[in-house]
Amino acid sequence: MKINRSGSAAWSGGLKDGKGTISTQSGALDAYPYGFATRFEGMPGSNPEELIAAAHASCFTMALSLILGEAGLTAEKMETSAVVTLEQQEGGFAITASKLTLKAKIPGADDGTFQELAAKAKAGCPVSKLLKADISLDAELLA
Repeated sequence: MKINRSGSAAWSGGLKDGKGTISTQSGALDAYPYGFATRFEGMPGSNPEELIAAAHASCFTMALSLILGEAGLTAEKMETSAVVTLEQQEGGFAITASKLTLKAKIPGADDGTFQELAAKAKAGCPVSKLLKADISLDAELLA
């Protein structure tokens, strides 16, 4: 099976004064604004790193759902956030890390099994495989 998904960006102007928009195939983002100020100065709008963070959090959570099911477990609730780090390095900027934080309520799971399955999902999720960054996971099993 091969699935293709698409996103696009448009840009006009220079780096600091230019303006861009991001769109996704699904329409979830349709000409949504981004630019230097939204990426580097904290202004409202999107940026590539938050999109990668959302993609990583959602991919990991779906992967864990699959892995839990294979172990005979079903999550009552899982909430995952991801923080993607963009750092200036010699030669330019690089995405150096993605930190996943998971809070999950999974009836019948013990913490050891939960940690093992979460680590497996972190390693196996397609977005984790794509990123060449340090990927960490802080997983908490809620009572």
